[in-house]
Amino acid sequence: MSDQQQQQPGQDGQPFFNIQRVYLKDLSLEQPNSPHIFLEQEQPSVEVQVDVAASQLAEGVFEVTVIGTVTTKVQEKVAFLVEAKQAGIFDIRNVPAEQMDPLLGIACPTIVYPYLRSNIADTIGRAGFQPIHLAEINFQALYEQRLAAAMEEAQAGGNAGLVMPDGSKATH
Repeated sequence: MSDQQQQQPGQDGQPFFNIQRVYLKDLSLEQPNSPHIFLEQEQPSVEVQVDVAASQLAEGVFEVTVIGTVTTKVQEKVAFLVEAKQAGIFDIRNVPAEQMDPLLGIACPTIVYPYLRSNIADTIGRAGFQPIHLAEINFQALYEQRLAAAMEEAQAGGNAGLVMPDGSKATH
């Protein structure tokens, strides 16, 4: 047997990435026109919005939240509104600073998003409506759009860096 103490992950200087937990942070459902909305025969219109937020909880520990909002209307009357925040806590150590924003803005949301999709579809189904299965999202493209917007802001005299949906700068 070796007399060396076993090192904790990330203490050896090697890059370390671990999912500590994925959890449903917030979920709300509104059906302001029920039960009458169930009698409508027209096809509903559906609007979907998805955002990403990231924050540092402790040294090397980050929370990434994917926020989804689904609004469905029939004849301009809201059938239902679902808003969910699915989050993940990630242990990220010894990753170069230039790789942190893409990790928090692409890799982590890609891990969290399937849970959000499932929870939203389940909630809509339990509310008595046909479940809506959200489309896959290319978080790489979403990240690049935000990065381009941040660069435009920097050229206009603002601070450079990844701007998260809540207007804050991504921290690492």
